[in-house]
Amino acid sequence: MSDKRQLDPTILREYDIRGVVGDGFNADDVRAIGRGFGSVVVENFDGDKTPIVAVGYDGRLSSPELANALADGLTAAGVNVIKIERGPTPMLYFATHEFATDGGMMITGSHNPPDYNGIKMVLDGHSFFGADIQALGQRVADGNFSEGTGSVEERALSARYIERMLEDFDAGKDLSVAWDPGNGAAGEIVQELVKHLPGDHYLINAEIDGTFPNHHPDPTVEKNLLQLKELVAGQECDLGIGFDGDGDRIGVVDAEGRVLWGDQIMVVLAREVLKDNPGAPIITEVKASKVFFDEVAKAGGEPIMWAAGHSLIKSKMAEMKAPLAGEMSGHIFFADKYYGFDDAIYSALRLLTILSQSDQSIADMRDSLPQMLNTPELRFECSEERKFKVIDEVKERLAGVSGITVHDIDGVRVETDDGWWLLRASNTQAVLVARCESSNEAGLSRLKNTVREQLIASGIEPPADFD
Repeated sequence: MSDKRQLDPTILREYDIRGVVGDGFNADDVRAIGRGFGSVVVENFDGDKTPIVAVGYDGRLSSPELANALADGLTAAGVNVIKIERGPTPMLYFATHEFATDGGMMITGSHNPPDYNGIKMVLDGHSFFGADIQALGQRVADGNFSEGTGSVEERALSARYIERMLEDFDAGKDLSVAWDPGNGAAGEIVQELVKHLPGDHYLINAEIDGTFPNHHPDPTVEKNLLQLKELVAGQECDLGIGFDGDGDRIGVVDAEGRVLWGDQIMVVLAREVLKDNPGAPIITEVKASKVFFDEVAKAGGEPIMWAAGHSLIKSKMAEMKAPLAGEMSGHIFFADKYYGFDDAIYSALRLLTILSQSDQSIADMRDSLPQMLNTPELRFECSEERKFKVIDEVKERLAGVSGITVHDIDGVRVETDDGWWLLRASNTQAVLVARCESSNEAGLSRLKNTVREQLIASGIEPPADFD
């Protein structure tokens, strides 16, 4: 059977491949994608031995079948496959380092609904995204494949993965910690990990279940943290830690049940990292609070604002040799002592090290930060054809306006006397994303009104409740 296939273009996303299983995304598609990616690896390979790609899969019901199809495609391209056991995406990234492979492919639907699945990819230690994914889709459509007979070897990795993470955990005082893997792929690793940690640990939703029966596996949406908050309160824990469906994004709740968002977690981590890396760049995205930039500078670091998107952040991090980077979405990347990929479980251990050695609780650390008023991410429907044009129109209207500072790394982030507002085009959806932040209600209202005026000027009517 030929692997040449015309893939549904909607599955070829900016950062990964993703779709509803059975509806434009199935095992035959995955086999063809595997063969296409394997062909890229073969063409990029410079060596006498057969190239190797690591394959992992998450806990979704469709993942085992898709992982097998992926391995079939890779071996048909002449690539040897090391297949690891079910687990989180960061364990697959770890496999590429531990086994020194030439690439890695992870079958995962991340934090999407149960009927979704997808593929995250790494080539020669770098994220495979954007134009690379589009070119891969074209390669599959053209049937531009290498041919060979690769092998498949199954290797257990979870014990070594846990052991490696624990190397960077340095215990101080005992902590009481609540954990919620959200029935996602990190569950089994977390269950085993806490056996090696001092203190008291309470787990919920640790059984891997691809139907996600308890709540959607996305810890950046506050309603998904309700069970974790209840566990923290019921057991009087020092903090609660949640993970998304594939374990590469973290959520944190303090003892009072308050959420620490991605930029707040990053401030806590950055202060510690900068003790060993004074003056180092610490990277975050355009949606982060001004507090992040101020506090990182105060701690002796160089705060860097970059475009949103975990692959973009990861690439910038490697370019600048930054020891730490992170996003509001809970992707946190440690190159300090680690490998530079986003690993929520590892980030949790680094956070626990800090807290166990500090006189302050995570709640104290949160309270010590300047308190700002900000909106959540505000989303406005806008067609794929219009969304980037709208951003260009806004830039043109802002040109020459006095009393403001405009950052146009990713959309427009505009600093004013009231604070800042952001408008950017989503890379993954037909929407514009806005966010505003001020130190007071009046300033926040003025910022939101400015965003409203800009949207209307480009023919987009904000919802009635947006003022």
